[in-house]
Amino acid sequence: MHSILKDMEEFHEQLRKGSIQRAYGALLSYMMGLRIHFRNKYPNASVSALYQGYMDMTYFAVSTPGLKQRDLKIAIVFNYEAFRFEAWLAGRNRKVRRQYWEMLKDRKLPEYRIVTPGKGVDSIIEHDLARGFELSDVETLTKNIEKGTSTFIRNIEALLP
Repeated sequence: MHSILKDMEEFHEQLRKGSIQRAYGALLSYMMGLRIHFRNKYPNASVSALYQGYMDMTYFAVSTPGLKQRDLKIAIVFNYEAFRFEAWLAGRNRKVRRQYWEMLKDRKLPEYRIVTPGKGVDSIIEHDLARGFELSDVETLTKNIEKGTSTFIRNIEALLP
């Protein structure tokens, strides 16, 4: 049987070691810098604030003028469970997400995952940007994330009416 008390004891034990705080701090620091990089590199796009999450995901959103007029955005996400950086096509709300999912669900997009709407699902389409990454080489990681995100945005915009 699941016990929150046992989970809290394990959490406390792991925090005493210090690795979680250092890794989490490094990840958040990187994401804040990545957000600033996108804001500076793409002045015509809107870049949201950083959402730190509950150790499920940390993300910020980028919305080009073409996406914004459709109530869409690209979330650049660190997915804790999968332990990778991802780009997600997302909508302003559930209605918008459902509308675009209906439009895109039958498309053959082998490099992307089309995600079925449901409770707790925020994405319409997902794309892996970086796994097995090295946070000590932020220049290479940022270049790879930017390149993958730019390609994802171009491909998504080409799919939209």
